[in-house]
Amino acid sequence: MTEPEPEPCLPECGVARFLTLLNGPWATLIVRELLHGPLRFNQLRDALPGISPHTLTSRLRQFERHGIVIRTTYAEIPPRVVYELTPLGEGLRDVLEAMGTWAMAVPGPGADATV
Repeated sequence: MTEPEPEPCLPECGVARFLTLLNGPWATLIVRELLHGPLRFNQLRDALPGISPHTLTSRLRQFERHGIVIRTTYAEIPPRVVYELTPLGEGLRDVLEAMGTWAMAVPGPGADATV
């Protein structure tokens, strides 16, 4: 069994802290999917074509450690595990919406980029 990677220290700068917590392209997309409501692991994986189970598990565990996601296990056969955003995680809704709005304002290739 391998040891989990040590958690990096969180930077003092808010932007750097955000980038540390939502490291990599998948992290933001996982949050985007969970903003629609609680999901099971396979539902998340299906919503994110190309993500490996290892990466999804790693990100979900990181989010859990930082209080962004709650993992609920139901004592059923087979066991059911559901992931959902905490109020802290829900706070990312405005951030992701602002990112989406900004990204859609960026002109496509060949468009006039002057303002």
